[in-house]
Amino acid sequence: MTTAERYAEFGTREARAVSPAYERLSLAVSRDDELLALLDPLPPARRQPNLLFGVVRLLGGPVDDPAAFRDFALANWPAIEAELRTRATQTNEPGRCAVLLPVLAALPQPLALLEVGASAGLCLHPDRYAYRYGDHTLGTGEPVLECAATGLAPPKRLPEVVWRAGLDLNPLRVTDPADVAWLDALIWPEHAHRRARLRAAVAVAASDPPLLARGDLVDDLPALAARAPAGATLVVFHTSVLYQVPAPRREAFADVVRRLPGHWISNESPDVLPHDALPEPPDEALHNVLALDGRPLAWTRPHGQAMSWFG
Repeated sequence: MTTAERYAEFGTREARAVSPAYERLSLAVSRDDELLALLDPLPPARRQPNLLFGVVRLLGGPVDDPAAFRDFALANWPAIEAELRTRATQTNEPGRCAVLLPVLAALPQPLALLEVGASAGLCLHPDRYAYRYGDHTLGTGEPVLECAATGLAPPKRLPEVVWRAGLDLNPLRVTDPADVAWLDALIWPEHAHRRARLRAAVAVAASDPPLLARGDLVDDLPALAARAPAGATLVVFHTSVLYQVPAPRREAFADVVRRLPGHWISNESPDVLPHDALPEPPDEALHNVLALDGRPLAWTRPHGQAMSWFG
């Protein structure tokens, strides 16, 4: 896929009806030869729309008007390129816990959670958040994670978590204002509810920070998994992470995680983690596939806002 095609697809599949500003920006970049010429020399992982838009937001640039965005990007490209080459899209959306919760609650308790690509570890606290699935609510306090769920009965209990750890090439700290500012910059411009949710989740995580280890998802996963306490069900999970990993490393990761004790929950695009004989997705929007131990269970939206359970 060319850079232009990548931006066009992001606008039409992921941002449409979710972020009008990013839909406009993505489509504008996809047609802008000058911006594409600046992006093309970068490694593929550094050309991502989310990464570019987040960096511009972090640097104080405009993202609500394509013309103003273009002027800022061209005038400040050296600074933007430097950030693109050193940062990664580490969207740490706690809303994703809402689609993980039905699986986590059904596993043998208590749980030892290990998230691959954990960013700041906000998805390692599914037992500390509140949830709303239509008229069904679960848990108390903030944040309240809302999810439109079809095809399943919402979970009736929160999981019992006795150990939580994350693995990331560049873990972020919820106690570091600069790291939290980057997490904020990655939230799409119209999503005030996600900013409020981020602040509430950061407060939860800061009160009980998880173990976050710097490392590679293949080379360093077994050693971290071995630190999980005996008597707890180990659950290795990841969501919207593997698209940043080269295909051979994805396959190596899958081989490693299948050999670990416990369970494996994946929530990834079927383009990067394929499954056989998937049903048609509910609509044309971008969807992930939620799977347990390699068995697909549901279509999910990338930020956890909806899930459609397979029959």
